[in-house]
Amino acid sequence: MCRDALAREESAGCHFREEHQTPDGECQRDDARFAHVAAWFHAGPAATPTRVREPLSFQSVVPGERNYR
Repeated sequence: MCRDALAREESAGCHFREEHQTPDGECQRDDARFAHVAAWFHAGPAATPTRVREPLSFQSVVPGERNYR
């Protein structure tokens, strides 16, 4: 989970990074690069975990930035 949070260069939902925010301080999404789910598989104590990604396909809803104000 921590590796995935560090790899994600956007702010979305409860995942907020200060360096990825709008001028108003809201979450700044990057759906072009991060519209996917990811899982990391343990490869052993001395090996780096492997990340597997599955793209998300939105058919009924268009993802967008939320304003919490």
